[in-house]
This record gives sequence, C-alpha cells and structure tokens, in this order.
Amino acid sequence: MRKTDKIDIPAGHRLTTRLWHWFNALCLLVMIMSGLTIFNAHPRLYWGEYGANDDYAWAAVGSSQTVGYVRFGNTKIDTTGYIGNWRDADGKIQTWAFPGWATIPSSYSLADGRRWHLFFAWIMSFGLAFFMARSLWNRHIQNDLHMARGEWSPVKIWQDLKSHARLKMRRSDDVMSYNIIQKLSYIGVIFVLLPIMIMTGLAMSPAMDANWPILTDLFGGRQSARSVHFIGMALLILFFLIHMVMLLFSGPLKRTMSMITGGKSGVSVDE
Repeated sequence: MRKTDKIDIPAGHRLTTRLWHWFNALCLLVMIMSGLTIFNAHPRLYWGEYGANDDYAWAAVGSSQTVGYVRFGNTKIDTTGYIGNWRDADGKIQTWAFPGWATIPSSYSLADGRRWHLFFAWIMSFGLAFFMARSLWNRHIQNDLHMARGEWSPVKIWQDLKSHARLKMRRSDDVMSYNIIQKLSYIGVIFVLLPIMIMTGLAMSPAMDANWPILTDLFGGRQSARSVHFIGMALLILFFLIHMVMLLFSGPLKRTMSMITGGKSGVSVDE
C-alpha cells in the first residue's frame, strides 16, 4: 500500500534577502574596483583634516620603474610585479598603485572611476535602506538573526570560534540556521560596516563637507574619513574571503542554490 505524505523541508532565504545578496555583491565588486582607481590618483592615507605628499602617511603604495611596495607605518612590504610596479598586457612596466585588471576602468581615469563609484554607491545605499526596512517588516532580523540568551555564553562563542578556525563546518539541512559567529558577522556588516562606508563616503564629498561639516568632524577630518573608508573596504574583502571559505566547507551547492532559488518546502514523497 502506498500513501503520499507531505514533508516540510525548511524554507530557504526570502526573496528580499536573495535579491539584495546578489545585487549587493555586484555593487560592492564595482565599487571596490572603481575605488582602487580613485586610490591610484593619490595612493597615500592620512589621519586628520589634511594630507599631501609632504605630510606623513600611515599607509602608502610606493612605485617607480624598478620597484613597488606597500608601506604601513614603518613596515615596508615589497610588491614589485603586483602592486606599485607591474606589467600591462603589452609587457610595459606601469607604476599605478593597482594594476588595470583590478580597477574600473582598466585604464587610469579618475573621472570615470568616480562616476562608476558614485553611481553604484547611491544604488547600494538605497538598496541597503530598503533591505533593512523590509527585513524588519518580514521579521527576517528578528527570526533569523536574533541571538538568544544562551548563545551569548562565552563557552558557546569560544566553541564556535574554534570550529571556524579549524574549518569544521556543520552541514545543516536548514540553510537559515546561523550560529552566533555568523549572526554577529552579518549584523556587523549590515548594520555597522556598510553604514560607516556610506557615511565616510559622504564625509569625503566637498559638497557634504560644506553643508554638513558635522559629518566630517565625526570622523576627525576628511583624511581620517578616507582612511576609515579604505579600512572598511579591506574588512569587506576579508569578510567576503572568509564567507567563501565557510561556504566551501559547509555544503556549497545546497546553500548557493538556496540563495538563488530560495529552497523548497512542502515536497510530497511516496512511501
């Protein structure tokens, strides 16, 4: 005798989450690459309100026809052939900070880099605001990212940290099941890091500085805002790399398909 039962498989990501995930990934890629083009115009970072070639830079990319390097404080890292000194497709040595394959556009153009960067920055800002509002409305934040009292246990957090460090990812069938480290990371990126990136971007704008100087003062000056902006970019790249490693070790196919299709629920099977 055969009968059909309906088995509920945990639902996947909501449509809003999936759309924002891929849309935001595209925006961030374009903004990072166009941001490197803008950085190429003056590859030095300062603290305070002002900064020029004769001022001390806490971070800089050095370039010449013979050597390239990245400097942090007094620590210098040789990057000849990759950053600061590299060869283009024709084999010619170029001395922009970052090579053409890592920038938009691939040839140096500060004006075009700014156009790409600002266009996608506004798109990402409006998308982030919509995602935040929608996630609160459909209770994605409350249901999926809420941290229960037991999750705040130092022992629990330490266990999750050790599991992540050892790349021992659990392969849960519930793609919406996040551990405490994932929840803290997602909340930190969505509600802290991305808003800071938007605010520091606005603080670097001469028009915003003239009309809302308090925004620039909040970060200690335009050059400080620029430094925080680039540190935030580095953190976003680090988050992406860790995200991809964790995905690889926790069942990449199932979780990637869930972020594309949303998963299935209510599947009928015969037994």
